[in-house]
Amino acid sequence: MSKKLDIKGIIPPVVTLINKDKTLDEQAMAHHIDNLIENRVNGLFFMGTGGEFAQMSVALRKQTAEVAVRETAGRVPVLIGTGAAGYEETKELSLHAEEIGADAIVVINPYYWNVSEDHLFSYYKSLAEEVNLPIILYNFPGTTGQDLTPDFVSKLAEEIPSIIGVKETVDEAGHIREMIIKTKEVRSDFIVLSGYDDHLLNTLTLGGDGAISAGVNFAPELQVGIYEAFQKNDFETAIQLHRQNAYIPLMYKLDTPFVNVIKEAMILRGKNIEPYVFGPGDVLGEHQRQELKNLMKLANISAKMLSR
Repeated sequence: MSKKLDIKGIIPPVVTLINKDKTLDEQAMAHHIDNLIENRVNGLFFMGTGGEFAQMSVALRKQTAEVAVRETAGRVPVLIGTGAAGYEETKELSLHAEEIGADAIVVINPYYWNVSEDHLFSYYKSLAEEVNLPIILYNFPGTTGQDLTPDFVSKLAEEIPSIIGVKETVDEAGHIREMIIKTKEVRSDFIVLSGYDDHLLNTLTLGGDGAISAGVNFAPELQVGIYEAFQKNDFETAIQLHRQNAYIPLMYKLDTPFVNVIKEAMILRGKNIEPYVFGPGDVLGEHQRQELKNLMKLANISAKMLSR
């Protein structure tokens, strides 16, 4: 029996902070976790796309998960990304997350093969039977090459109780709308979280539950502000912050993969971290750094110091 977990609000996909030699910077991770919690996030998601999970070894993923659970210390729910290209690695990482005391796992669909819906259903059903943690689906067709359709997710929601929600990293309002309507028809408590920063307000107005989006790492006041204003029916503030938030996806276009953009933006706001990322990425170039500064200025993201 999976434990009940209520997930909603702003849950940043926490960047994995590393040293030049690609080892985990545990002290920087601890400080960043503290800072995010101080900025009123509702949970923390480790080893999503922004956490560079696909470029990490299994050993490093396990170490990061252990640091995440230890340093969060029960203050907010901890979600661990455990998805991999194959089932056995996903199972191993999921069982490890359960063993160390994570609150839930976030599982992207296999991302080498396109998998038939029957096989994909069996993949998630088997995982749910073997792991005693709530499961949040991770739909990111831009990287996996395969969409978790609203009809398919609704089937999982209806038939597998421990699958409690979906992270919708889809840049289509219509897809998000259909996901919310169809899943909540079969399970009113099913959680739908936006994966793109600029779809948070749209997701909330359609009846969704919040966001897991990377800009919270360097500008938590925007998404947290939108969510809190929406809860208070302060739509004027929510819309104003939404307009600022709309610049963040433009920042991601400065490089691919874009995790170096996130880390550089954190540095520009005063975070004492290293800019290093896992290959095939590299640190942001000076020209891109200047463009990032300009976009941050346009978004009215001040150079106010974040907690170090």
